[in-house]
Amino acid sequence: MTDVRVVLPAQLRNLARVHGEVVVPVTCPVLTQRALLDAVEEQFPVLRGTIRDRHTGRRRPFIRFFACEQDLSNEPPDAPLPDAVAAAVAAGTEPFLVVGAMAGG
Repeated sequence: MTDVRVVLPAQLRNLARVHGEVVVPVTCPVLTQRALLDAVEEQFPVLRGTIRDRHTGRRRPFIRFFACEQDLSNEPPDAPLPDAVAAAVAAGTEPFLVVGAMAGG
């Protein structure tokens, strides 16, 4: 089991009633976006459907994922996180960022 630091955007922190970053336990041999987001939604059920579509499991259009200064938004959900990212995230030296993208003019 790995404890992963996750930073949520303000609106999702408010919804989950948390302050600052959260720490979620991830129990999988390989760290993937799906495993990490499953753990977030298990710990905070109110977030189901806010980060990913409930039916397809796909990332919502205005949500982005970052870690170690890398945009992971378009990575396949079941692909292992890149080695450097997985090592830093699993070690707790870098958080996994869920970012609400801004749009408009």
